[in-house]
Amino acid sequence: MKSLIPVETIEKKILLIRDEKMMLDSDLAELYIVEVKHLKRQVRRNIDRFPADFMIQLSKEEYEFLRSQFGALKRGQHSKYLPYAFTEQGVAMLSSVLNSERAIKVNIEIMRSFVRLRQMLSSNAELARKLAALEKKYDVQFKAVFDAIRQLMTPPAHKRRQIGFHEKKAKE
Repeated sequence: MKSLIPVETIEKKILLIRDEKMMLDSDLAELYIVEVKHLKRQVRRNIDRFPADFMIQLSKEEYEFLRSQFGALKRGQHSKYLPYAFTEQGVAMLSSVLNSERAIKVNIEIMRSFVRLRQMLSSNAELARKLAALEKKYDVQFKAVFDAIRQLMTPPAHKRRQIGFHEKKAKE
């Protein structure tokens, strides 16, 4: 089955904002091939369908952080209003308010991307549990092997930082 949008394209647009995987209104509008203002207008008209766990509006600090860190929001290319960010459920709800064939097809692909990300995270956790069990079973001779496997399992450091406010840890 041919994909409307490459999975990698969708996965790059999923950001970690306030400890949630979310997508920005501008990225979604680009995927749906609609103007951001049209997407926002439809959301405002159907605001009851978007509770706080489906959609948030970024704070000015989060918006500035995105612009400075990722170049995701370049000055002059986006609305002067703060962007919305949608959780997986919020993205699913968008297909009903946008009410176009493309929105439905794109949403199906986005949902599959969210599921794929969840599966990758859970399979990595399962592999870590199995490795810990094996490590207990075998003696110190295999420590170097287990350390090497753990290093391979560790995801590469992302250039993207988590958005939101974080507590600063006191230095001891």
